[in-house]
Amino acid sequence: MRIADVLRTKGSTVATVEPGTTVTQLLGALAEHNVGALVVIGPDGTVVGIVSERDVVRQLRERGAELLSGTVAEIMTAAVVTCTPEDTVDNLTVLMTERRIRHVPVLVDGRLAGIVSIGDVVKSRISQLEEDHEHLQAYIAQG
Repeated sequence: MRIADVLRTKGSTVATVEPGTTVTQLLGALAEHNVGALVVIGPDGTVVGIVSERDVVRQLRERGAELLSGTVAEIMTAAVVTCTPEDTVDNLTVLMTERRIRHVPVLVDGRLAGIVSIGDVVKSRISQLEEDHEHLQAYIAQG
């Protein structure tokens, strides 16, 4: 299964934020969209980072409440791991596990086309396993 298949099922809408957004505003956006990460988009519309709940928690521990008035640019991950619609779910699973990341933006020609979370990957894998199970049962029944 390819990432394009996952996006076809879940949609390609992605919640984004700008680098100058305050951490307090970021927290509001995470809650509003009910997501664990937002893609950070620069003025030209390109992906310049990703910021997650985990980033906020780690920085809050170090900086305390002053973090809330800081900007997303101060805490985001700038070296964003991305994928394309042509990548496979299996490859993305390995990548997410090895890099210990939970959200991967999907790019087409350098532009944001979607995002895949670890939950999307797990859901896709379960669906594939169920389909394989049904095919095996049908094969055995025809025996």
